[in-house]
Amino acid sequence: MNKITVFIVAGVACAAVFGDVPGSITTESGETHKGNIRWSTRDKAYLVTKGNVELQVKETEVAELDIEKPAGFDAAVEQVQKGQGSAAVPALQKIAKSYQHLQWDKPAGRYLAEAYISSGKAEEGLKVCQSIISGEPSAAYRGELAPAYWGALLALGKTSALESALTKAAKSGDRFSSGAALTMRGDMILKAGNESVDAAKKALTDGYLRVVYLYNDADVAAKLQPEALYKAAICFEKLGQSGRADTMRSDLKKLYPSSPWAAK
Repeated sequence: MNKITVFIVAGVACAAVFGDVPGSITTESGETHKGNIRWSTRDKAYLVTKGNVELQVKETEVAELDIEKPAGFDAAVEQVQKGQGSAAVPALQKIAKSYQHLQWDKPAGRYLAEAYISSGKAEEGLKVCQSIISGEPSAAYRGELAPAYWGALLALGKTSALESALTKAAKSGDRFSSGAALTMRGDMILKAGNESVDAAKKALTDGYLRVVYLYNDADVAAKLQPEALYKAAICFEKLGQSGRADTMRSDLKKLYPSSPWAAK
């Protein structure tokens, strides 16, 4: 049975806690608690405030955390995807800081890191990722933040740390993480081989094509395949196989027309 601590918050001033965000928590026992939620690092617990009552739910008791999407998140992501990362940095910084351990810190951290990397500031991108990973080590090899962390490591030539993270991702049992690791494996091979013809061939067989053909299940396809299809097309062009490159691009635009990779 879950042990949920209940506090009575005295006075209106105490009921409104700075930094609380609306959402709900479902416990392992099936109970759902809605209200303003914040994370307590000291207690390793979530605090849910509703009216003058505050519930404390330990992290180990949480089955599902559902936090409302932060205002401005979608607009900032769109800016990053359009190559306007610098303009998105302030909003993403605020979200990543305000939503620590509250579901949206890793997505915001991912796009914030990507914004820095694309503007030649990989060190800043790495710092963003490390600040989140320090509180949640598994974010280095599974989940939405991981690919941005790997991208920063690759850009900075930190191959040992990158190799370690990719190995853990492959063994994690998480479909998204293992597929994203294969795409990054292709990126590593290309960079190490100075994007030569031989490197392009190996990047295809060891990375991109594995994602294209093995990760087409509904849960992960839309997250993984657009990038893999785009990069596979580029590799086929390097190999002089324009027909197969066209097939990759055609599949990308047909299957994922709204993906930013289809617009490249």
